[in-house]
Amino acid sequence: MASQSPVSAPTSPLPLFYRSPQPLSSAAHGDWRLKGGDTAFAADTPYVPIVVGELAAAARVYPIVFAAGDAQPIAVLGLEHHNLFVEGGRWAEDTYVPAYVRRYPFGFIATANPDGFALAIDAATNRVVQDGEDGAPLFENGEPSAITREALEFCAAFGRDAELTRLFATVLAEKGLLIDRRADATLPDGRKLGLDGFQIVDAEKFAALDDETVVAWHRLGLLGLVHHHLASLDRFQTLLVRQARLGGEPAASADAATPDSAPARSEVAETATPSVSIKSRKA
Repeated sequence: MASQSPVSAPTSPLPLFYRSPQPLSSAAHGDWRLKGGDTAFAADTPYVPIVVGELAAAARVYPIVFAAGDAQPIAVLGLEHHNLFVEGGRWAEDTYVPAYVRRYPFGFIATANPDGFALAIDAATNRVVQDGEDGAPLFENGEPSAITREALEFCAAFGRDAELTRLFATVLAEKGLLIDRRADATLPDGRKLGLDGFQIVDAEKFAALDDETVVAWHRLGLLGLVHHHLASLDRFQTLLVRQARLGGEPAASADAATPDSAPARSEVAETATPSVSIKSRKA
C-alpha cells in the first residue's frame, strides 16, 4: 500500500515550525539574544508555503502545487513525512531555500488591530538565549538591534508578497483553472509513495483563456507565474530520484508523466527506475 502524505492546512492553530510565538518588545525581551543555527527545525516538513516573489526561483528546484482549500502555493520538499533537502541540520547546498524557512524564528503575529501585525519570535527555538552573553542582542539600549531591524524588513516584505500571493490564488480559482490532483511514485525497490490533497493548474483550460485575460495577466506578471508552476511539475521526478539516492537505492532517471486533465497511466513497478505520475485524485 502506498504511503500517502496529504498537502493540507495544518491542524495546529500555530503556524508551521512555530511552537511559542511571542510579539517582540523591549520590555519583555530586552535581554534576549539570538544564536546562529541551522535548518534542522525543517527536517520533518515535506512542504512549505511560498509567495509569488520567489515562485520562479523555487520552481527550479521543487514541484510547486496549490494546497486544496485556500490554493496557497506550496513547495514540495518530500514524498514522505520528511524533508529531502535537509541533511545533518543543513539545507542542501546550491538549492533555493524558501523565504518561509529563512525568516524563522521570526515572523508576524496579528495584533488587536484587525489590520495590524507585530514582529514575533518563536520563544521555543533553541536559538533564543534569555540570559547570558551568547548570540546577538535583539535590543540595544531599549531599541531594536540590527538583527531585529533586518528581521522586521524581511518579514514585512514577506507579508506584502503574501497579499499578492492570495490575489494570485484568487484569480486562478475565479477562472476555474485549479484541479485536484495526487502524485503517485514507485521507488526502485517497489515501495510506493504518494502525495495527496493538492491542486495544479489545468494546462488545457489555461491555454484556452480569452485574449482579454491573457493580456491582463501578462501585464500583471501572472502568465509567467503559471508557466513556472507548470514547468515545476517535472521536479516531481527529480524529487523521486533524490528520494531513491538518499535511501540508498540506484539513482536512475525516468521521464516524468505529463499532468493533464485526464488520469495518467499507473506506474510499472517492475523496473529498477523510479517513476512518478500525477493523477486525478479520484483515479
